[in-house]
Amino acid sequence: MERREASQSLILFLFTFLVFVNGHPNYKDALAKSILFFQGQRSGKLPVNQEIAWRFDSGLTDGSDANVDLKGGYYDGGDNVKFNFPMAFTTTMLSWSAVEYAKRLGLQLEPTRVAIRWATDYLLKCANASPGKLYVGVGEPNADHKCWERPEDMTTPRSVYSVSSDKPGSDVAAETTAALAAASMVFRKVDPAYSKLLLETSKKVWKFAINYRGSYSDSLGTAVCPFYCSYSGYKVNSITYKYHTTNDASYFNFLKSLDANDKSDIFSWDNKYAGARVLLARQALLNKAKSFEPFNQQAQDFMCSILPNSPSSTTEYTPGGLIYKLTQVNLQYVTSITFLLTTYAKYMASSSRKFMCGNILITPTIIRNLAKKQVDYILGENPLKMSYMVGYGERFPTRVHHRGSSMPSIKSHPKVISCKDGFQSYFYSSNPNPNVLFGAIVGGPNKSDAFSDDRTDYSQTEPATYVNAAIVGPLAYLAGSYSK
Repeated sequence: MERREASQSLILFLFTFLVFVNGHPNYKDALAKSILFFQGQRSGKLPVNQEIAWRFDSGLTDGSDANVDLKGGYYDGGDNVKFNFPMAFTTTMLSWSAVEYAKRLGLQLEPTRVAIRWATDYLLKCANASPGKLYVGVGEPNADHKCWERPEDMTTPRSVYSVSSDKPGSDVAAETTAALAAASMVFRKVDPAYSKLLLETSKKVWKFAINYRGSYSDSLGTAVCPFYCSYSGYKVNSITYKYHTTNDASYFNFLKSLDANDKSDIFSWDNKYAGARVLLARQALLNKAKSFEPFNQQAQDFMCSILPNSPSSTTEYTPGGLIYKLTQVNLQYVTSITFLLTTYAKYMASSSRKFMCGNILITPTIIRNLAKKQVDYILGENPLKMSYMVGYGERFPTRVHHRGSSMPSIKSHPKVISCKDGFQSYFYSSNPNPNVLFGAIVGGPNKSDAFSDDRTDYSQTEPATYVNAAIVGPLAYLAGSYSK
């Protein structure tokens, strides 16, 4: 009896050490898992070193409808569609993290590069497959969302969608430009030839975006709406990264055309004003470029709209202290805003700068503390004591709104599971998912900190690539600061 109790105590000690390091969440473990998640979203021919072992090859005929090769890339969330608009944003955020936090990523820098390259290899195909076209998605979304089947079993149409001169898509083209430009910086030293290809393709896609102006939502209709409609315009991120990557002064006139009156208190795959302003503020803070000071002021205004004690705050918080923006997959806004908090504080600290929100002095420490609180909440320091990262902590969501995770792997169940059987046997089941989608951050709790671990409630239990991509930077920062 004593031996069993001693053994249980040892297991409890080891588990506690795994989840907490020096009284803080184990950020290194969370960081590794946040990147591992992307393997669960892979489409195409999987490599021999695939660690998410319940996933197998899928989408091997993608692009055949247009006689092009569009294999690869990522499924955006719990479905089996490849939407390039959010995938490009995901790539941009992973790349920004890899550049901004390269040293703090440590051993996770290479896995981050691998995750980026899985996306950019696909985006390069989309940009170079056919002259005059940019492919922007694979999979008929309306049919897909009426089906609950593993990606390896897909029977829904793998329709191919593109934008062109007569069906423009400046927004998705510009975000693709940003993704390729940002990724070119990631590979500049480790793979110069690939970096050059990314940058050259980025320039080509940018010309496409400028020459054929219009919203891809208007051109493609129900193929992208209501799933990923574009609302906020197309200039913001792409121009910012083109300047940041090349330092080409010709892009500065475009930068000056950004809407200074936009007071967005959000940052997402669609609305990128805040992200652009923080990145441009870097020039003012680190390089002391006076012409960029207006962007720095706008970045400060954004911080003041987020900070809870700021007189100009427009941000709602749950009783447990979580940023709350919208009901559907709220954690996407939490992770993306947290990335901006951490990164802007980094620029402030490097330049010894402070600023005022009304009569309140804001220091880098104040901003970083808020960022840490958001990450800690996600990792389990919340009223429910639940981690919202799957596979991290003692308690985490087990009925994740994710087709592949919710159904048995083809290794254990080789027989095809039809759409109807998928819904009846697995989607509506109260059983936990048979496969753990390690690292996935789900939609998260409601404004009262309540969470229903219910597969049918996608707003709370669906993960997405852009949710995870944004938390990599903050986790890298915290892992370097607290995981000693």
